[in-house]
Amino acid sequence: MAPPQGQMRPGRQLAVLGLIFVVLYLLVFFSGGASGGWKDRLEPRLGLDLIGGTRLTLEATNSIDGKPPTSENLEEARRIIENRVNAYGVAEAEVVTEGDRNIVVSLPGQNRELNDVGSAAELRFRKVLKATDGSGAVTAPAATPTPAPSGSASPAPSGSASASPKASASAKATASPSAGGQGGGAPAPSASASPSASASPSAPAASPSASAAPVSQSVEEQRKAVEQKVGAAAWAAASALQAPADFTADPSLAEKLKPFGTLSPAEVAVLTPQMQFNVPTITCAQLDKRPAASIKDEKQQAVACEGGAAKYLLDVAKVVGTDVDDADAVLDQTSQWVVSLNFTGTGQDKWTALTREAFNNEGGACDQSALGQDGKCRVAVVLDNEIVSSPEIQGVLTGDSQITGSFTQKDAGELAGNLRYGALPVTFVPQEQQNVTATLGESHLRAGLLAAGIGMLLVIIYSFFYYRLLGSVIFLSLVLSALLVFGALVVLGRQIGFTLTLAGIAGMIVSLGVAADSFVIYFERLKDEIREGRSPRSAVPRAWIRARRTIISANAITLMSAVVLYVVSVGAVKGFAFALGLATILDLVVVFLFRHPIMTMFARTRAFLSPRVSGLGRALPARTEQANPRNPRVKEA
Repeated sequence: MAPPQGQMRPGRQLAVLGLIFVVLYLLVFFSGGASGGWKDRLEPRLGLDLIGGTRLTLEATNSIDGKPPTSENLEEARRIIENRVNAYGVAEAEVVTEGDRNIVVSLPGQNRELNDVGSAAELRFRKVLKATDGSGAVTAPAATPTPAPSGSASPAPSGSASASPKASASAKATASPSAGGQGGGAPAPSASASPSASASPSAPAASPSASAAPVSQSVEEQRKAVEQKVGAAAWAAASALQAPADFTADPSLAEKLKPFGTLSPAEVAVLTPQMQFNVPTITCAQLDKRPAASIKDEKQQAVACEGGAAKYLLDVAKVVGTDVDDADAVLDQTSQWVVSLNFTGTGQDKWTALTREAFNNEGGACDQSALGQDGKCRVAVVLDNEIVSSPEIQGVLTGDSQITGSFTQKDAGELAGNLRYGALPVTFVPQEQQNVTATLGESHLRAGLLAAGIGMLLVIIYSFFYYRLLGSVIFLSLVLSALLVFGALVVLGRQIGFTLTLAGIAGMIVSLGVAADSFVIYFERLKDEIREGRSPRSAVPRAWIRARRTIISANAITLMSAVVLYVVSVGAVKGFAFALGLATILDLVVVFLFRHPIMTMFARTRAFLSPRVSGLGRALPARTEQANPRNPRVKEA
């Protein structure tokens, strides 16, 4: 016999809930990222405070005056680094400032490489003016051979500039302790030079862009210290060079310039670009390890290496990172990972002008050693101190471009993320990276789970004592909510990188109290309906309709609080808000798909009509007395 119109069918709601459980736990056991045994697949991703992780301390340096950065710059750097870390797909990362110059990055999971998150990500596009051997083994003039180009930039219909270096070019910048020099970007002070140290007469003169510019007092002092270290003869010989030294033409130069090979990368960084390029004993091994931001100044020429052996003299930067509007890691037509660049309006104009200048070799700025196979200038893509690629420009490019460099998907993604979120306003040097154990976190986890277990046990004991049969509804609802939350944590950990922390566990414990409140609201409303003279079977749907509004309102307020807290908070507090909101939503699912249907089914049983069994207590006796005309108390009333 069909039920009356409007009567609910509890079996349907329970079937929907069962379907949700089946789908959820199919994802738990068989979704992407599920591996290992059954036990391994049931493990949620745990946070730093529970399983340990990696912590990196970055110290802000200033290559000009050594003063700490402003609080505004430090906070901006913290925000950019946090965005970079989040772009890795890792949740519950902690990026906090410490003191007036340190930023501490903490990520859950062991053996993570974090040094790149503190790289300045200063992107520069510079023409290659000259090239020479930077291996340190030069015994003959190195300015005449034409090195093989590292890539090509073809004016494809899309306007992409593609570079494919033969030598693998890493996109990672190596940071060394700063010596406080604005190296590579400022010329050396004048110094007397011996006539015997003069360069070849045929050597081209220095580019006008390398003309004298103001040099900070700190750099002057460091250069004087380097001059004292190498000796007056070596310094005079190096200052007089107008081209890479020819040891075969003047064998005495080899001995004079030998002291420059003993300089540290920080000492090399304070030398002028011409000295770094022209002295053969200054090698790529030294140049590649210069402190961060050694060639930051885009208005000065610079020297950098590609492939660890080719040393380039680079022009001023006419296109910089701020001219890039967006960057993404994509696969090109050859299925190689590249970084696609979209320029801003003015940035596109600058890029077009630079490619035109390089294609036509205007003013003969690029000498024979720097030209590509087709006789065109190359443009080096410089990230911090390192050349990522240096394609030969084969046409005037008017569209977006690509950076290639034998990237893996991870390298391309990290480089794109660094460029997308912008360069850091402060230069950082990694101080220490350490793995953090979770010994303390494990004890806290045990204590937290014990507290949650005790709290749930007390709720269940009180529920059975006060509501009796209805206590089983509370017990089953809490169990189902816990299973839903647990499954959701496992799936979300794989899909969006959500990690469970102690703060998250606290959020779930708080949600337990919200769930218990909804039971009280419903059951007390049910008692009121029965006291008003309705039968238990009719009282259940009426009580549900009236209690539903209050339950939804209470949960909505909790959910809104969790959302606001998640938006405005950082770190562990964000995890607390997420866990609280997730548990609240799943509690509503259980309320609608289990609690109300199961109560409808209970209302049809005899046990539900018994005051001693149902837990409705005095509500049923009161109704019975009102229905009995022989009851004297009813007559008195």
